[in-house]
Amino acid sequence: MNYILFDGDVRKSLFPFTYTKPVADIRIGILTIREKWEKYLGLTTTTITEEYLEEKYPMVELEENILINASFCPTKSLVEKVKKLAKNEAIFKGEDVIAFFTTDSQEAVNFDDYTAIEFDEDIIQIKNTWDIFSLNEKAIQEDFDLITEGRTSQPIPEGTRFKNKENIFIEEGAAITFATLNASTGPIYIGKDAEIMENSAIRGPFGMCNHAVVKMGSKISGGTTLGPYCKVGGEINNSVLMGYTSKGHDGYLGNSVLGEWCNLGADTNNSNLKNNYAEVKLWDYESGRFAKTGLQFCGLMMGDHSKCGINTMFNTGTVVGVSANIYGSGFPRNFIPSFSWGGASGFTTYNLPKVFEVATVVMKRKKLELDEKDKNILTHVFELTKEYRN
Repeated sequence: MNYILFDGDVRKSLFPFTYTKPVADIRIGILTIREKWEKYLGLTTTTITEEYLEEKYPMVELEENILINASFCPTKSLVEKVKKLAKNEAIFKGEDVIAFFTTDSQEAVNFDDYTAIEFDEDIIQIKNTWDIFSLNEKAIQEDFDLITEGRTSQPIPEGTRFKNKENIFIEEGAAITFATLNASTGPIYIGKDAEIMENSAIRGPFGMCNHAVVKMGSKISGGTTLGPYCKVGGEINNSVLMGYTSKGHDGYLGNSVLGEWCNLGADTNNSNLKNNYAEVKLWDYESGRFAKTGLQFCGLMMGDHSKCGINTMFNTGTVVGVSANIYGSGFPRNFIPSFSWGGASGFTTYNLPKVFEVATVVMKRKKLELDEKDKNILTHVFELTKEYRN
């Protein structure tokens, strides 16, 4: 069977992260949503997404296909139902379609003609940006169970202080030196060739992907994910760094989500709680204004390729778009548009030639290339987000 993950109606509510990638490629827990589905299905998937993303994320359609709503994370029982789908059958969670069977000859899909199968079990669905960190503890546990089932961890290195050994899994090549691992509050997963340096203290649930680095003396609380090649230091709580992102020095990051290729300068801090303990509002791209989150704790949302200078201070509930460059004293505003250059004293446009120059250098350090597909995506997002910079 051919499986295709589609963005669904949540894509805009997941900006700025889905400006540069499909919903399926958001990381929550240890794996991306796509990686979860592919691991369960034992097959690769393709994507239905926005036209400007199709060159990098193409869709492959065969005679018979099952389309899966990428905002839903898979479970064993859900995948069993998905695999059994037949012609004119669809799985629903309330009003939301999770998956449905289709053929390449179908001109349109009318769910009135489908047999509806209700999925009434608990399941993770990502509808808003803050769901990525607020549901991350549960997602880490589910991914830990999936990844480690039937496998044996590498031994915990001598000199490591640990609690609840059976809840710690270390992949081959990982290095841990005189660290503390407390898995009594949730699992701790340490990926292949990852490194945890001296005197770091980590509390689960915690997921650390391949080649990630925790620097000396770091303090990391539960619900935190470090994507591939991330490098972190200082204090982190309940935050997701999707991949290739650095917060390499002291400073606090809490209840936050950082995309790929971001960098936080030394002693950058974010607030995750308002002084009056009021509900946090975040910039909503759909309505063009700040909207309620229902959360008391909510920090920083930063899109791919964005960076900030040393001693940057982000206020509670700040949204930074794609490829912004922030520096200077004082708190910048709570919504920083994509391709903005500046800080609290004001912003100018971060033009594409400079964006490409910096991204090329940054990616080359990881032996990767900013190719034409990436440039085309950034160019489209630059045009798409012009209205916010005017």
